[in-house]
Amino acid sequence: MSEITVTVVRSGERAEAEVTTGTTAGEAIGVEPGDRAVVAARVNGELRDLAWPLSAGDEVEPVAIDSADGRAILRHSTAHVLAQAVQELYPEAKLGIGPPVENGFYYDFDVAEPFHPDDFKRIEKRMQEIVKEGQTFSRRVVGDDDARAELADEPYKLELIGLKGGAGAAAEGAGVEVGGGELTIYDNLRRDGELAWKDLCRGPHLPTTRNIPAFKLMRVAAAYWRGSEKNPQLQRIYGTAWESRDALKAYLQRLEEAERRDHRKLGRELDLFSFPDELGSGLAVFHPKGGVVKREMEDYVRRRHLEEGFQYVGTPHITKGGLFETSGHLPYYADTMFPPMEVEGANYYVKAMNCPMHNLIYRSRGRSYRELPLRFFEFGAVYRFEKSGVVHGLTRVRGMTQDDSHSYVAPEQAADEIKHLLGFVLGLLKDFGLDDFYLELSTRDDSDKFIGSDEQWAEATKILEDTAKETGLELVPDPGGAAFYGPKISVQTRDAIGRTWQMSTIQYDFNQPAGFGLEYQAADGSRQQPVMIHSAKFGSIERFLGVLVEHYAGAFPPWLAPVQVVGIPITDEHVPYLQDVAAKLTGHGVRVEIDTSDDRMQKKIRNAQKQKVPYMLLAGDDDVAKGAVSFRYRSGEQKNGVPVDEAVAEILDAVRRRVQV
Repeated sequence: MSEITVTVVRSGERAEAEVTTGTTAGEAIGVEPGDRAVVAARVNGELRDLAWPLSAGDEVEPVAIDSADGRAILRHSTAHVLAQAVQELYPEAKLGIGPPVENGFYYDFDVAEPFHPDDFKRIEKRMQEIVKEGQTFSRRVVGDDDARAELADEPYKLELIGLKGGAGAAAEGAGVEVGGGELTIYDNLRRDGELAWKDLCRGPHLPTTRNIPAFKLMRVAAAYWRGSEKNPQLQRIYGTAWESRDALKAYLQRLEEAERRDHRKLGRELDLFSFPDELGSGLAVFHPKGGVVKREMEDYVRRRHLEEGFQYVGTPHITKGGLFETSGHLPYYADTMFPPMEVEGANYYVKAMNCPMHNLIYRSRGRSYRELPLRFFEFGAVYRFEKSGVVHGLTRVRGMTQDDSHSYVAPEQAADEIKHLLGFVLGLLKDFGLDDFYLELSTRDDSDKFIGSDEQWAEATKILEDTAKETGLELVPDPGGAAFYGPKISVQTRDAIGRTWQMSTIQYDFNQPAGFGLEYQAADGSRQQPVMIHSAKFGSIERFLGVLVEHYAGAFPPWLAPVQVVGIPITDEHVPYLQDVAAKLTGHGVRVEIDTSDDRMQKKIRNAQKQKVPYMLLAGDDDVAKGAVSFRYRSGEQKNGVPVDEAVAEILDAVRRRVQV
């Protein structure tokens, strides 16, 4: 054995270390036996097992279990333990894939009878036994033929081996098992070296099953193999795994809170919206109270667009298919568009996006540089044929209304326009009580789905990146996430319980102006091509409203609340007095109801609280005599003997300032 030099990186600090050949990554970074804080290593930028042997010149860095990469490795390893337990308990089960996902993992199985949640107790018990055994995850390289021989009884694994190196591997979920290089199998070895179980996998994995501190199986669902309805339907077991029992407990509590805030449930309870079966999946109707919130959102964003220099336009719901061929959308979006309708010998599509029609408005007459930036805006109804499995309340629909806008600028104006749009977007989100956000920069990758030259993409990406950095917000890369026509910035917002939602987007487009032959006359008389900048502030009104319902748990701030004030009379004799108070508020545009039901006063208060009304005004004999009301807040706090004019002024001030109560 000879000495070699490697570089060890800890907390950004780099130090050279002399080790011997055969030294593992774990040994080089000082991981002691039984240490559960570090679960893997990053060797020359690639995630590796702690048992990975180092070579001269390697750079090695520890991966903590509570980091994003560490949790993904923990969850992937737990998926293997799940699969082992299932095959031991159900020997006929055939293996699909088992990747880590956000906050957890899943594994797909082909079994004769569907799993039931009642089976989880038995499976979890066997998983706990495997964890306690301390089985080692041992990596070995295999050739294609040897892998086929070893996995001859696993038809789905054999199919994955055939995908190795193909474009479908990563895209169809097989990336956790096969890639473009060598095949590897991970053996689960008992302490005496006996093989307990094995799986085709790229890794990396935890050192042993004992490194799994806490897990729980969550649910079971049907899932088509590799996401295609043409393939067999498998059983998918979802689970979660965390770096400690406390972390698991906190996650389960967050799930309980998320369930309490589920906008679909609150939409029913608060009578905001519904999804009638007669309309079809992903198509919502707004009830009067939901319509109030939707109208307030529309009025707000329409006014703000006009203030920011946009001109309101309107476009139809359907168009000939040729328009989407000119824009370049059809080859990329055909699968997510509703099928065409043949009318008078032509194929018509319900529109999935508004931008091609805005291009026609721009092109309707000659344009001068003096008009730029030229900004168009509309509430455009668009339709996307989302797969039924991903449709989810208002946050993933098939019919939506976008506050869609497009800025046409000279190339030298692009940076200032993007800065202008970012300021608009961030101000809007804050007005709606969303003030915890970061930015994501979506760029192209090496696939052939993107059009335009490398130089155009580089220039557009740099403009977006530089402008985003000027905000001082965190900027996270999203390689490959761009639209086919150009890169984009998206605003990622954290809600009241810390979940992240993609909200507003700003996209740089140099391709559609070329496709539509858009031009403007420059100051020197030449004809130039503008840059088109797409921006959606809400994204879609439906999705934004769904997020708001969950962010506020249905308790909208006063300016957005469907009913802002409920008058509660002590007896029927006090109804006329409260009607006079309500008239004063109504005259200022406040939404008021008087509860004239036969319920007792306390029941009326409970009803208003269940409907999450911001303010209750109670009136009895003393209040009438003093020209006052008892002012009760949604929180339960109450102020008695408040003069009517003071109560009205306080409510109007809260609505005007958009206070978050």
